[in-house]
Amino acid sequence: MTDPLEGLFVEPGQASQLAKRDPTIKCGLHDKAEGSAIMAADIAQLLDLQYRLWAESRRSLLLVLQGMDASGKDGTIRHVFAGVNPLGCRAVAFKAPTAVEAARDFLWRIHQPVPAHGEIGIFNRSHYEDVVAARVLGIIDDRERKRRYERIVAFEQTLADAGTTVIKVFLHISRDEQRKRLQARLEDPKKRWKFNPDDLKARESWGDYQRLYDAAITATSTKAAPWYVVPADHKWVRNAVVSRLLVKTLHKLDPKFPPAPPGLDSLTIT
Repeated sequence: MTDPLEGLFVEPGQASQLAKRDPTIKCGLHDKAEGSAIMAADIAQLLDLQYRLWAESRRSLLLVLQGMDASGKDGTIRHVFAGVNPLGCRAVAFKAPTAVEAARDFLWRIHQPVPAHGEIGIFNRSHYEDVVAARVLGIIDDRERKRRYERIVAFEQTLADAGTTVIKVFLHISRDEQRKRLQARLEDPKKRWKFNPDDLKARESWGDYQRLYDAAITATSTKAAPWYVVPADHKWVRNAVVSRLLVKTLHKLDPKFPPAPPGLDSLTIT
């Protein structure tokens, strides 16, 4: 079987070329049944690997999820982490900065929820909003945007040096698929609460967002914190690919159970 991750990695120093990446591809998977089977197997492995990471308590893993509105950040978290022990996993959603957060440097609010040793952390949006959305909205200029790239690279290297493995995923959705999903939110009473009129404003600036994501991914994909561009028009492809990426990363870390205290073999519980 073709590796579903093939071609998704953004090589450090190379352009991400979002415009040339097809968000509709299936990453070598034949159909939804195959994707679901792969994800089910990976989720079982993920539970074991998470348990070992938690027990080892020396390293951590941070998954950063970015993407346009309706690209599936919430859905990815819900499906991929369905069987994970919540004690060792924490998801954080970053919205517009509060007044307290905006009064400090842009990384101040990001550093606080970084996963502790033993944890898997998930960022639903992240510090990349501060170089993409902030530029589209005119909060920063291009000079500041490029300065922030340097700070982000240094910040992520600091995390890596402290034992946190950082993997960053851009959920790449087409403009037409986004239209369908936003329309579905409007028409489904159970999903209407998720609809935000501001999403339409962002949609009007689609080209600007794509250009700025392209620039940010290109500037910040590093050995310490690589980017993967995951095609997201097919939800089942998206979920299978992200689950495979997590399992592959954790297998590479190969967390170990710590040694038991000496003398346990002679103990008998009465």
